[in-house]
Amino acid sequence: MRLPPLPAERWDDRTRDAFKALLPRARRNPEGAGPAMAPLAWHPDLTEKFLGFSVHLLFTSTLPPRIRELVILRVAHRRNCAYEVEHHTGFATEAGLSAEDIAGVIDGTAADEFDQLVLNAVDELDEKSELCDETWAALGERLDEKQRMDLVFTVGGYITLSIALNTFGVRSEH
Repeated sequence: MRLPPLPAERWDDRTRDAFKALLPRARRNPEGAGPAMAPLAWHPDLTEKFLGFSVHLLFTSTLPPRIRELVILRVAHRRNCAYEVEHHTGFATEAGLSAEDIAGVIDGTAADEFDQLVLNAVDELDEKSELCDETWAALGERLDEKQRMDLVFTVGGYITLSIALNTFGVRSEH
């Protein structure tokens, strides 16, 4: 691992406070933070800000959970982030995605027309850093402005997280 978890003896109150948006007090330590979050303890100021944003994307976004997980899994797959693929496969199942849906996310195909539009939107954002007018309008048939904004920021946020996890050497737990 390129950026290992911050050693327990270096965790201070500031470090533990950086995780308050995401982790209960009992998990604000190297073991409780887990392999993805523990390396972030090296930079509490950045962690606090990034986790605040991430908590919105994961817990308070206006996107329906099923769509959110389609987006996250597609980003994680495109970015070769095995940790996020593994981690969010469980969330995706809880959000109503079937094994077939999840397999489709990996190969970029969906049985449902809107799901396909969402996967294509992720690919378009990742490749071009913007959505064309046609894609924006097509998403607007089912998603309002806030939801489309949350979709765009979910793609960007999870691209950033995938880059960080891959660079820091965070690997799948299995």
